[in-house]
Amino acid sequence: MLHGPNLNLLGTREPEVYGSVTLEGINQSLTEESNKLQVQVSCLQFNHEGDLVDAIHKAPLEHQGIIINAAAYTHTSVAIRDAISGVNIPTVEVHLSNIYRREEFRHHSYIAPVVIGQISGFGSNSYILGLEAIVSHLRTTN
Repeated sequence: MLHGPNLNLLGTREPEVYGSVTLEGINQSLTEESNKLQVQVSCLQFNHEGDLVDAIHKAPLEHQGIIINAAAYTHTSVAIRDAISGVNIPTVEVHLSNIYRREEFRHHSYIAPVVIGQISGFGSNSYILGLEAIVSHLRTTN
């Protein structure tokens, strides 16, 4: 699980948009769900684009899939898009809010064309749905 910039502020940052669950709470929920699914999840958060790119590059060495909320980089980063495309590892894009019901500039995702799917608008449950989706995909394709 890769969390992008400003997600470390969850719980206090615009709770009317992002909810009141903290990043720690989301990571705890992911860990609990991963235990139920009998898989392991590793959760990392970065505020810098290059750190996310580096984590994506390393992912195939340690993981079978990626779940990513690239946050604002979703709408701006060709580098993250190219990193995901370049490592060729199944990836699911998640967002807390429905990016298509927000400002126009958030309607475009550079990441969407290179991931197996996108989940948005379900608050912190988007992450659980993303985990379930990647696990299901991996189990049916391996």
